[in-house]
Amino acid sequence: MDKLVDFLARYPVVLGDGAMGTMLQKAGLTTGGSPEEWNISHPEALRAIYEGYVDAGSQVITTNSFGGNRFRLVLHNYQDRVCEFNRAAAALAREVADAAGREVLVAGSVGPTGEILFPLGLRTVEEAREAFAEQAAGLHEGGVDFFLVETMSALEEVQAAVEGIRSASDRPVAVTMTFDTRLHTMMGVSPVQALKTLYGMGVHVLGANCGNGPAETQTVIAQMAAAKPDDVYLIAQSNAGLPKWAQKQITYDGTPEVMAAYAEQMQALGVKYIGACCGSTPEHIAAMRVALQK
Repeated sequence: MDKLVDFLARYPVVLGDGAMGTMLQKAGLTTGGSPEEWNISHPEALRAIYEGYVDAGSQVITTNSFGGNRFRLVLHNYQDRVCEFNRAAAALAREVADAAGREVLVAGSVGPTGEILFPLGLRTVEEAREAFAEQAAGLHEGGVDFFLVETMSALEEVQAAVEGIRSASDRPVAVTMTFDTRLHTMMGVSPVQALKTLYGMGVHVLGANCGNGPAETQTVIAQMAAAKPDDVYLIAQSNAGLPKWAQKQITYDGTPEVMAAYAEQMQALGVKYIGACCGSTPEHIAAMRVALQK
């Protein structure tokens, strides 16, 4: 059986983790630095982040590999270190999960390439598929339990990611897209269109992440919940409110209390896998845990 589906089926609700980028910035990652390189140069910082989420109650921790594909890493001249960075990201998370004293799964984060695919852009689907396969191989070696393809806007890129991952690993694949443009993705995909297309790819664990905060996520997830087949498990990982620029830094207005209320709303909609995204911290996850345990 699919390990992720089996895990989700055994719990009334599964609590994910929160932001990685927010936590790395708190740990000292500067703007323009490579988060994935920190898997090699700052392993203790990554362990501390993973441990913080486990201690807060996360049942899934997500690897520090969101931008770990060759097209994103070339911006830092690290395109030849894809497997190394992804393997390290997964191995660090695996170490923390295995020491948790309870069952914690490791999700291998796979973000967009940052490229526009043909025919709107110059990058081909084949090139994207190869890049995702390369990244997936490193995450597989590091010991992920499943892959989380996240923050996607284009269905063509999702398909390239799913196919690339499946060519490199037999572990399950979950997908979340970002509906931040009038309840559609930047490429015009609606929540129900995403649901039906991903289901057609054989993806049964899917949903929404990032976006413009809990209120928007609630609308998106409600549309998915009304249209989903019985064998689909929904994921919701909203940003902690809306970003605000102040004192030369981005902050989010979603307090732990706001995110606790969001977690209860998602549970009421039947979401099985509830986490958070940008701006969230272990404090937010701990508040969500308490709310879900009610």
